[in-house]
Amino acid sequence: MADKPVLQKPPGYRDSNMATPSPPPPPRQQQQPPPMRKTAGVPSSFRPKQRKRRGCCRTCCCCLCITLVLLIFLLLVATAVFYLWFDPKLPTFSLASFRLDGFKLADDPDGASLSATAVARVEMRNPNTKLVFYYGSTAVEMSVGSGNDETGMGETAIGGFRQGPKNSTSVKVETSVKNQLLDRGLAKRLGAKFQSKDLVMNVVAKTRVGLGVGGIKIGMLAVNLRCGGVSLNKLDTDSPKCTLNTLKW
Repeated sequence: MADKPVLQKPPGYRDSNMATPSPPPPPRQQQQPPPMRKTAGVPSSFRPKQRKRRGCCRTCCCCLCITLVLLIFLLLVATAVFYLWFDPKLPTFSLASFRLDGFKLADDPDGASLSATAVARVEMRNPNTKLVFYYGSTAVEMSVGSGNDETGMGETAIGGFRQGPKNSTSVKVETSVKNQLLDRGLAKRLGAKFQSKDLVMNVVAKTRVGLGVGGIKIGMLAVNLRCGGVSLNKLDTDSPKCTLNTLKW
């Protein structure tokens, strides 16, 4: 007996008796790293400008410092050359003479009074060989006595003048008082000291002094000059030096 031919299963046929195969698991998705957060910051185009500005500021500061150092150095060099070449010296002053003319003390019912004329001569010397001194208008005050007994003898003014190198100039100053009221006790003390030539004289001058080099005037400095402080009898044999103070009025 011949074998029966085996029937072929049609495509897509599923046998109900066979177990249904389980579907394959879904493919695992790879976890992506979280996206980078962009930080808000200064644009990169701004940073080079800031560096450039800082560089310019540093350059300007360096140039300014170098310029100041050079100016100070040149000033020091010029001052050193000036001192070495001209050898500047301050002028010297001395009280050559002082006298009281017409010294008169009167005792009136209203009190004592003084009348006199004070005449002083101040010697001024320029010790420099290449420098000139210029003197402005000078205010002069004269007095007699010392301490609480100092009594004013009036004031006057002297016009400005020029003093050349190695020059000595004598300046005459004259002031006067008339019927100046005094305390009786003070009048007696002044009269006694005048008779014994123990009366102290004082001369105070306020002026401005400038320096001249080659016809060029360099500044005017305020000067306070004080002469005297000695008695009449010492002036007969001595010419006391005057005290010179600058920038003091």
